Amino acid sequence: MIGLSIAVARFVEALFWAILRVAGTVATAVFAGAIVLATTAILLRRWWRKRRR
Repeated sequence: MIGLSIAVARFVEALFWAILRVAGTVATAVFAGAIVLATTAILLRRWWRKRRR
């Protein structure tokens, strides 16, 4: 019975760390995408202003 309890605890711990790892990866991807989008928007606005003159 104790062995089963330890196995369940280790499974829950592994699941917890896996969820955190995926959440960290997703957050990093979203953050990087936002930076790329902002940089692109800034560059396009500068290019558009120079073109209109």
